[in-house]
Amino acid sequence: MTFSRPGAFDLSALSNSAPSSPPGGGAGSGSGGVYVIDATEQNFQAVVESSMQHLVVLSLWSPRSPQSQEFNEVLASATTRHQGAIQVARVDIDASPGVAQALGAQGVPFVVGLVKGQPVPLFQGTVEAAEVDRYFDELVRLAAQHGLTGRAQPSGGEPSAETEEDEPADDPRFAAADEAFAAGDFDRAIAEYEKLAAQFPGESEIGERLAGIKLMSRTQGVDLQAARQAAADRPEDIEAQLLVADLDVSGGHVDDAFERLIDLVRRTSGDDRERIRQRLLELFTVVGVTDPRVATARRSLATALF
Repeated sequence: MTFSRPGAFDLSALSNSAPSSPPGGGAGSGSGGVYVIDATEQNFQAVVESSMQHLVVLSLWSPRSPQSQEFNEVLASATTRHQGAIQVARVDIDASPGVAQALGAQGVPFVVGLVKGQPVPLFQGTVEAAEVDRYFDELVRLAAQHGLTGRAQPSGGEPSAETEEDEPADDPRFAAADEAFAAGDFDRAIAEYEKLAAQFPGESEIGERLAGIKLMSRTQGVDLQAARQAAADRPEDIEAQLLVADLDVSGGHVDDAFERLIDLVRRTSGDDRERIRQRLLELFTVVGVTDPRVATARRSLATALF
């Protein structure tokens, strides 16, 4: 399994899609001001979607690692100061190995932020509480710059009537695609989203989901260093350049990805140029049409084309 929101590991690839309903809260450290839930492979999609509304921090841990369990408490305590701006989602990798595989975690604790569905690596191993606070402060600041200012409910707290009224329900149209995604069947998930795109042309969330799952399908299991070396060794190899651009967007190097492909547009023509242009448009969707880097890249692309 992996993420069904677009652009893995990209803090700034933000969109305006409505989130699905988040899962119910789990126990935290016992305080009503702690914002902690338990995430599993079964509710992971809802956890990702809830990050469209507020920051989520995934904490991968194992019952076999007391150190990771203790670090969960550090993370939980760090959420209280932000009063719901950050919610920690604990993932027991023994019970949900697919999440660890999707994130490429090599051990626990392994901590990743989610900003509007975009994973942002934070910690591999433990750090001091003061360092956690510093990272959380920075994460909240950067998210706010991109319009993500929602707040989660405290663990064990009941949603207010206003929250329940305003919170959108799960969209049943995505059920088949979500089921395929949860099963790790990217091809079927893509096919389901493509059917929806044909049925509801121009609907932004469908396009974002489709672009995101295509990106993840292309980059799953790819060796980043090998891909970069191949692109460096073969600058005229379009597939190699497209793959590195995909990986750059997934890794948060959005400007690098756009510059690589726009430069490739300048050096190509015909069907090759059109294929590169289409990939750029897809990556624009992944990053988010309101992102200022997309606007800049669109202008550069227009200049390169004409």
